[in-house]
Amino acid sequence: MSIRENIYTVIDKIKPENILVSVFDKDGLETLISGIRAANASARFYSTGGTGKRIVEILGDNADRNYTPVEDFTGAPEMEGGLVKTLHPKIHAGLLAERGNPAHEEYLYKTLSESMRGGSPGVYFDVFVGNLYPFTSVVAKEGTTPETARVNIDIGGPAMTMAAAKNWHSVAVLTSPAQYEGFISSLQKNNGATGLELRFALASRAMKSIGEYRSAIGEYFSGLDFEKDVRPFLNIT
Repeated sequence: MSIRENIYTVIDKIKPENILVSVFDKDGLETLISGIRAANASARFYSTGGTGKRIVEILGDNADRNYTPVEDFTGAPEMEGGLVKTLHPKIHAGLLAERGNPAHEEYLYKTLSESMRGGSPGVYFDVFVGNLYPFTSVVAKEGTTPETARVNIDIGGPAMTMAAAKNWHSVAVLTSPAQYEGFISSLQKNNGATGLELRFALASRAMKSIGEYRSAIGEYFSGLDFEKDVRPFLNIT
């Protein structure tokens, strides 16, 4: 494995064209989606499940033009229980790819489509909107079992959030509905584009939120006694 710094030109202003959305808390989506479409009427949104249904409702007659289900984009259906739907190379390549890198462009536009029969090319995601399963509020409820806590651990969300935050050179990452109005205001002030300084600030907050989320999970499970707290809630053969 080789790790290197980005050697390609970093773009300051990026107009949102492809927006990946994966949220548990759907508050404020109408404001966000309407604001992005006001900045770019051709913006395309990608999502799954309940989030996708909400986006389609918001887009109305524009849904066919502005929305793509993640399953159609990747060509891979989700596993029962809503699992692994976003854990796919087309998702993470679109979040991590460096703009202007010929090898990354070839991977996005050629390798991914050729590796999946009849598959479409990948895209650079310009914005990732994500918030996570409410682990801390779930475990705070009286009577919550370790098994309920376990299934409320978000995997895809933190992975996408950190990928987008790591690649703040290219991606604006929103992790809370409280950020939406400020984000739209910034687009309006910058001719419909995100700026590098804003993307860095959003990424910093996203990284901190993921650290807090994972710490909460670790603290909860490290405080359990297997025989007393865990075993009674499992169907063990």
